[in-house]
Amino acid sequence: MIAINISPIDHSLEKALQQKIDLKTKPIGALGDLESLALHIGLIQQSLTPSLRNPHMLVFAGDHGIAKENLVNPYPQEVTYQMVMNFLGGGAAINVFARQHHLALKVIDAGINYDFGDQPNLVHAKIAKGTANYLKEPAMTEAQCLDALQKGAELIEQIDRDDCNVVGFGEMGISNTSSAALIMHTVCGIPLEECVGKGTSTNDDQQKTKLQTLKKALNIHNKIDRDNAIQILSTFGGFEIAQLCGAMLKAAERKMVILVDGFITTAAVLIANELHPNFLSYCIFSHCSGERGHAAMLDYLKAKPLLHLGMRLGEGSGVAIAYPIVASACAFLHEMASFDSAGVSKENH
Repeated sequence: MIAINISPIDHSLEKALQQKIDLKTKPIGALGDLESLALHIGLIQQSLTPSLRNPHMLVFAGDHGIAKENLVNPYPQEVTYQMVMNFLGGGAAINVFARQHHLALKVIDAGINYDFGDQPNLVHAKIAKGTANYLKEPAMTEAQCLDALQKGAELIEQIDRDDCNVVGFGEMGISNTSSAALIMHTVCGIPLEECVGKGTSTNDDQQKTKLQTLKKALNIHNKIDRDNAIQILSTFGGFEIAQLCGAMLKAAERKMVILVDGFITTAAVLIANELHPNFLSYCIFSHCSGERGHAAMLDYLKAKPLLHLGMRLGEGSGVAIAYPIVASACAFLHEMASFDSAGVSKENH
């Protein structure tokens, strides 16, 4: 396992932060969840004046061997690299939202079954040209899994040197909702039927075939150690999920604010949480995806998402949409007057 040391969050500033929030020119609690969000960010940064510096959005992309079976997704595997080219061309939803909210966007080839050649805007971190087919063998070897975790961590080290202290995570990979569902079932112990959604499929027959295929995969790997997060990740993939996990763990070690997207990125959170119990305190969950299973994942983690918009696109789109709310939490803590500074009378006691 990559060497990661995640400190528990120090709560010694909590009283002072809460007092600062309460003394703003508003009734106590009137900003609702924005107040608890400001408190959370302040505790992560150990500051009464938290700020978001050089925000980054990292989108990890990888292919899955299971996609070649045409059983869990109606789209061909080639859509992964085609969508990555769309990202690089600036035409995807995540490009639009990242531009709108001034998020530096990095697209990472974690393991796409395609030779991109000279693409200067692509981060080349390919482990292999897609994972193996978990209907036949584990998706990746343990060595590949550990390599992917390390490469994800190294990306965080790079943006940390650029004074980034808030990072959002997204993904792209045809069939990766299947990997996420298998990880969810194995880690959480939730029945597979409650973990498997439509993904990018469009009808009930396709979803039924997907569920049957994933049950077969579980039977093939019925000796998996459910307490061994690396084995779970290695068995079901994918490279993009593993790199997400490694990057998230390193971001927590560096005390960054971690913004989590939807179903697949939360599957990476499940693994990271198994590996390091202090990790989860650094996470903010941007939204509850419309993908079946995500709400149950969030319940398992006792996580409260910022938004419920029925989105299920992936790419980090939920993070980009939620980012202004996170920024607003810091802004009111910085800029809103207190009762004393504004000369406004407090409530009578």
